[in-house]
Amino acid sequence: MRGDTLKSYRFREEREADWRKLDLILTRAENSGVNALSDDEMTALPRLYRQAVSSLSVAKSISLDQNVIIYLESLCTRAYFFVYGARTTLGERIMDFLRRGWPEAVSGAVGPTLLAFLFFFGGIGLAFFLCMQDMDWFWTFHNESLFDGRNPDATVEYLRSTIYTDPNDHGQSDLAAFSGYLFNNNAQISLFAFALGFAFGLPTAWLLLYNGVTIGSLYAVFWQKGLGYEFTGWLMIHGVTELFAITLAGAAGFVIGGAVAFPGRMTRLASARAAGQKAATMAMGCVIMLVIAALLEGFGRQLINSDVARYTIAGVSLFLWFAYFYLPRAGRDT
Repeated sequence: MRGDTLKSYRFREEREADWRKLDLILTRAENSGVNALSDDEMTALPRLYRQAVSSLSVAKSISLDQNVIIYLESLCTRAYFFVYGARTTLGERIMDFLRRGWPEAVSGAVGPTLLAFLFFFGGIGLAFFLCMQDMDWFWTFHNESLFDGRNPDATVEYLRSTIYTDPNDHGQSDLAAFSGYLFNNNAQISLFAFALGFAFGLPTAWLLLYNGVTIGSLYAVFWQKGLGYEFTGWLMIHGVTELFAITLAGAAGFVIGGAVAFPGRMTRLASARAAGQKAATMAMGCVIMLVIAALLEGFGRQLINSDVARYTIAGVSLFLWFAYFYLPRAGRDT
């Protein structure tokens, strides 16, 4: 036993200076970035890494002190990822997110997306059906101040005036403020739909259903007044992107909820952590969609009064999003 201890001590004494030097270089690079390293340190790094790997191999072969082996394993792992790991710029990471990360996360979650679609648009259909049978249901879903007078008591002329506007009536600052408000509101809905997924997806389902009911009941008001076609164009100019984003945020919540509810052989926490990366990627992408939707809603929808133009923008938006997420293309794993 004493001989092994002496052997370990001598082995460490002969090489520890290089290990500490490598540790110091890695710590400085991890804390301050590669630019903090001198030319001499950059030159010495590969040599010190190879020496550490060699020391680890010898230490394992002669069964040295376990603490030395653990230290060297950690040191070599850090050095490996620094020397050989992919170091990309922020711009490269963003482009990789847009080209691969986000669309692959969405296309790999078709089941949760369909489930979110079912709850969201099921809520729209349910509220529309109930309100068309009896408009008193509208007041069950909403209070009188909601939608700025767009309710069953409004006249056809007033409802029409809310979906066809005179561009001269809105200053650029008003449109920008409106766009910002809509973005914040929809971002909150999407955030909650995603974040509440950990509770087995149940709050996510309720939130999607509730927001669907909100839209469906309003749609019934315009439909009953003979403005269904016009309202659809007004809504879909931004709604294709916005509703798609909310659906995907809900799908991200269901990804986590499914992992928690059905963890398999893993613990629930481990299962949720494993699903979290895909879900978070989907949720981050939804922010981009909501920015685009807010611009369309705050500017395009208010400035474009042509039904044909509105439906054209909606159709093109739907095609582009489906092509982006679901059509195979070069560079995407299949």
